[in-house]
Amino acid sequence: MVKFEDPRTWPKLDAIGGTVELSPALILHAYRHGVFPMPFAPGLIGWFSPMRRGILPLDGLRVSRSLRKSAKRYRLTVDQAFGQVLARCADPARPHGWIDEAIARNYAELHHAGIVHSVEAWDAEGRLCGGLYGVNMGGLFAGESMFHDPVHGRDASKAALIGLVDLLTADGVGGRLLDVQWRTDHLASLGVIEVPRDRYLELLSAALELPAPEWVVPD
Repeated sequence: MVKFEDPRTWPKLDAIGGTVELSPALILHAYRHGVFPMPFAPGLIGWFSPMRRGILPLDGLRVSRSLRKSAKRYRLTVDQAFGQVLARCADPARPHGWIDEAIARNYAELHHAGIVHSVEAWDAEGRLCGGLYGVNMGGLFAGESMFHDPVHGRDASKAALIGLVDLLTADGVGGRLLDVQWRTDHLASLGVIEVPRDRYLELLSAALELPAPEWVVPD
């Protein structure tokens, strides 16, 4: 198994290595040490620990009045349509798509094991309009991907994110970590910040000691 235990041996790059191997056990081993997989090329998995990691402080989510109003149009569920969410996130027609068959298969296995979860946003007609999925280990939620329907899903992925933050904070446990991998302009508009790799690893170590949230939509 690839070893990620000693960050002092990692290159000062976002990508710290590559393998042809990918398995649920290796994925979990990587997340425990602040590393996540993304394909480099067909048959080659890259392992990443960004020098500047994107996180969303759970008390820092920015929800405008218009977004709050828009989000109320959706009904949120948890783990009710994981396969559909994964398929929509993996749609090869999406710009910068990266979820290949191996990634999808392994994360589906982790979902069946109760480690990977999805949040779904549905409209009044029962259409799946947006959603997200990611890995939960203790107090860590590592967001992997999100989507919205371009026709029916205005703000649907944001509604799912609001629901996720509500879920992670519903029981009052502090210190949980919402990892989004990289900060983008879009995510920054919602409150995502960057922290150096060393700081992320400190936050991760503390978060992994915390209890997992209850995976239900808060009232």
